[in-house]
This record gives sequence, structure tokens and C-alpha cells, in this order.
Amino acid sequence: MARVVVDVMPKPEILDPQGQAVANTLPRLGFTGISDVRQGKHFELEVDDTVDDETLAKIAEGFLSNPVIEDFVVRRLS
Repeated sequence: MARVVVDVMPKPEILDPQGQAVANTLPRLGFTGISDVRQGKHFELEVDDTVDDETLAKIAEGFLSNPVIEDFVVRRLS
């Protein structure tokens, strides 16, 4: 078994209201020096050795993300 991580983030040109809300709140909570926040999604999958990288990319693109507005990165941890 292997652990696979898929990180999904809004594309840079896509407005991220959740990230903006966090960025605007941080200074009010006393945290300074933060100029931008982008909020995304993090998935961890346990897969067996028969699941190849092409299949993982299809899962990430077709199910875990919206490729029109999001980018994704697939990483095998073990």
C-alpha cells in the first residue's frame, strides 16, 4: 500500500474569496506580514501497487478537482 497526496488549488487567475477572508482577518488577530492567502483542498489516498500515475491523474482531474478553475499536484509519499 502507498499513500498518495493530491493537493488542489484555485488557478492563480481565479478569485479566492475564502483565502481573501482569511488574509483580511489575520491582521485583526495580530498576525502581520501576510500579504496573500489561497485556500485549497488536500486529499490523502491509500492505494495499492496496481494503481499507476496515469490513473491517479485521471482521478485528480476528473473527480477531485475542477480543471477549469483548479490546478492539482499528485505526490506519492510511500
